[in-house]
Amino acid sequence: MTIDIDLHKLPQHIAIIMDGNGRWAQNHTLGRIMGHQKGVETVQRTVRLCREIGIKYLTLYAFSVENWSRPDQEVKALMKILREYLRSELDEMLQNGIRLTTIGDIDALQEPVRNLLQETMDRTSGNREMVLNLALSYGGQDEILQAVRRILKDAQEGRLDPASISKASFASYLYTAGMPDPDLLIRTSGEYRISNFLLWQSAYTEFYFTDVLWPDFSKADLFSAIADYQQRERRYGLTSDQLRREKID
Repeated sequence: MTIDIDLHKLPQHIAIIMDGNGRWAQNHTLGRIMGHQKGVETVQRTVRLCREIGIKYLTLYAFSVENWSRPDQEVKALMKILREYLRSELDEMLQNGIRLTTIGDIDALQEPVRNLLQETMDRTSGNREMVLNLALSYGGQDEILQAVRRILKDAQEGRLDPASISKASFASYLYTAGMPDPDLLIRTSGEYRISNFLLWQSAYTEFYFTDVLWPDFSKADLFSAIADYQQRERRYGLTSDQLRREKID
């Protein structure tokens, strides 16, 4: 199936909740780890495709703060998969101008993973074609809380006037400081929730939910999400008439 999208009306920033690896594995009578490994192939395909069509920012919800509560064997396997992914994809990131960034409590990761992440971010820091942003040990509520704590500390130490705090200045204390908010958030696997992901940043994000499990998420599925996004009118609280008048003016 061919799905046409307008390459001149692409979302600048796509965020994806990559859900369904475990169910995919269960459906194929495989262990959960095999589902996660299959999901990495979808990550590779999706990153490559987003880079090819011109998406500037791609944020992937790779590991939440809640995921630390999963069985120890699964957590260890996920960290191993992350290390293998970083090692295998570095050359492609360098060749294709992809800069790796992360959001979340990275200090909670084990030192070998943390060091490899930092090395990869350092080596790709000069790339300008696309930002691949991995949410690792991430939670939206925790992100907001840490921002509030930093603001309070700056105010107590005289570096910040509380009366001057705006939405823009608050956003500068978030993990995503300097990054545009997501235009489109995709969640796979048929769940209709955002699971503590980019709570502040998704205030005006367009949401797209699909029943497709993440390991099965294809080029056609990505293009379906983008095509759906391109049919929507983003009003930001205004009326359609106001938007039309703004375009005329």
